[in-house]
Amino acid sequence: MIILSFTTAPFWMYYYLGVSHNALKTNPDYIVVMGGGGMPSETGLMRTYFASKAANKYPDAKLIIALPGDIADTLDATYLMKKEIVMRGVDSDRIFFEPKGTNTRSQALEIKKLLDNNSNILLITSPEHMYRSVLAFKKTGLINTGGEPAFEKAIGSLLYFDDDELGGRDIVPDIGSNIQLRYQFWNHFKYQIIVYREYFAIAYYKLKGWI
Repeated sequence: MIILSFTTAPFWMYYYLGVSHNALKTNPDYIVVMGGGGMPSETGLMRTYFASKAANKYPDAKLIIALPGDIADTLDATYLMKKEIVMRGVDSDRIFFEPKGTNTRSQALEIKKLLDNNSNILLITSPEHMYRSVLAFKKTGLINTGGEPAFEKAIGSLLYFDDDELGGRDIVPDIGSNIQLRYQFWNHFKYQIIVYREYFAIAYYKLKGWI
């Protein structure tokens, strides 16, 4: 893992999970937001942000928030996800809940009860979760399912610094211009943990016949 962190392989492993799905060839009837880690959380905020963009792009589509919880509780994560989406200009009447499913398989099955097989579905979820999610929905019979991965966008500024200008002890090596050591190595190490966990989940789903 340490050696791979000095290469671009972890990023492309992560990227592939996010884009290796069939894109919808028509406008979605439903935008399904997978719940993630609740609200507020990194995954929850990223997914609601992308769901809002998709909802504004496709004004005729209805939204379904797939996250277990108490939809009557205004402090529950499900309600907070809805509130975040509404705050970004989406009509609350377009938003519905699927609060029963506790994993991707059960969420797909619960949503299958609400829709027919001809529905066009756009999934919003984290990149590493997209491959398994699309296949899980298609396995239930919802074959017109595509995805919009919630990729984060890196800042465009160069983050170099000069140790001499900032002061401090000279015995510590100057790493101000070494972006790979300061950021890329750790990001790619993190990507590996995320990706390997997802690979185990994909293997489990395949063995269970859920994808």
